[in-house]
Amino acid sequence: MKTFPMFIDLADRTVAIVGGGEQAAQKARLLLKTEADLALIAPELDDELSGLVRKGRARHVSAVSDRETLSEARIVFVCTGCAGADAAIAAEAKSLGKLVNVVDRPDLCDLITPAIVDRDPLVVAIGTEGAAPVLARQVKTRLEEMLEPRLGDLVSLAGRLRDAVARRISKDKRRVFWRWVFNEAPRRMFASGREQEAARLLKAAIEAGGPEAPEVEQKGLVSLVGSGPGSADLMTLRGVQRLQEADIIFYDRLVDPGVLELARRDAERVFVGKRHGSALEWPQSRINGVIVAAAREGKRVVRLKSGDPLVFGRAAEEAAACEAAEVDWEVVPGVTAALAAAAEARLFPTDRGATRHLVLTTGASPEGAAEPDLAGMARPGVTLAVYMGVRSSAETQANLLRQGAPEDAPVTIVEGAESRGGRRLHGALGELSDLVKREGVKSPAMVFIQWPDPQRAAFAAERLAAS
Repeated sequence: MKTFPMFIDLADRTVAIVGGGEQAAQKARLLLKTEADLALIAPELDDELSGLVRKGRARHVSAVSDRETLSEARIVFVCTGCAGADAAIAAEAKSLGKLVNVVDRPDLCDLITPAIVDRDPLVVAIGTEGAAPVLARQVKTRLEEMLEPRLGDLVSLAGRLRDAVARRISKDKRRVFWRWVFNEAPRRMFASGREQEAARLLKAAIEAGGPEAPEVEQKGLVSLVGSGPGSADLMTLRGVQRLQEADIIFYDRLVDPGVLELARRDAERVFVGKRHGSALEWPQSRINGVIVAAAREGKRVVRLKSGDPLVFGRAAEEAAACEAAEVDWEVVPGVTAALAAAAEARLFPTDRGATRHLVLTTGASPEGAAEPDLAGMARPGVTLAVYMGVRSSAETQANLLRQGAPEDAPVTIVEGAESRGGRRLHGALGELSDLVKREGVKSPAMVFIQWPDPQRAAFAAERLAAS
């Protein structure tokens, strides 16, 4: 390699940025993460840089040829926007023995700014020696997915406790201890926002002389994870992290295969899918049993569901089974199908000019139960987002029309949201059931029915005209 990666201590050291425009602001944003003394060298500064000076986070040096400021700087960034001026300033700074970075001029650079994943004090720098900056950003994105946002807080806590670990835990057990901290319960707790509980657990382990003590034995965890509506890139960062930690994953038929590719390769995968009206090879009681049994073995369990576990995902039943078995559990939300389908169809479920209520409901009922009373939920100013509403489309149409909904109320059907081969169909309430039959709509599909509020729409139009 031509460049050697290293970290430079910039606390209370001067870093000079020569230039006052957007490129200088980009460098300043990066350096604001450090404790450097920023010197902005330019005749004039843009509004963002001027704001930094007003807040005391940087100082302004108006003379570009100020050798005194260049002399005290540890690093000099050059970005005036003029190729000739950049080259001249870089040469002057180098003559003073300074390390120089010139924006978009790798041939003049002593330093190359890497792509950075910041979990202070954990910092990851990615560089390609200027050959492939787009690839560096792609790698950064993947690392951002892997490293949960609160990880830096855990690293800081570990740093504060290192002396206590050295005093109380024998040298031969320290590696095992730190592996436990960053692989097991403390890290999972921090990632889910339970910092205080994690700190107490960590301190108890130190007092006990190591994580092998009974009070800190590894316990299983059931994570009810929403995979989103289809595309793997709609998974949350926390959801990806749980997949990469999982020992075993229970998933259903609506989970996109690309989502499973985000899991660690050696995780066991168990399909627990079922279809409405089919022989239930995997009834809910059996699913509850297997996730609880795996957690009792000390495994990290992911129950992977399409959409969001909290929205018609039977999360309550699975959480209740965990509670009854005294198994720890958590919910990792996902993008629910209604919002993903609305975004794909460019549909606005709430619009202050027409609708102010969004109702998430289902067209399906448990065996033997009455059909949902969708008509009781609908009125002017409401958007109905109906999950599993294909089979009951005729009943939904009839009930809403009896309720007084207009036949021309807009209807949007999104079949297979965020998946290959998905479709968007538009019509009116009066033709809903015919549209489903004619187009052969198949589940999974979201049915949106909007009942605009004429008075609210008129009021919004008047305000818009007045403005």
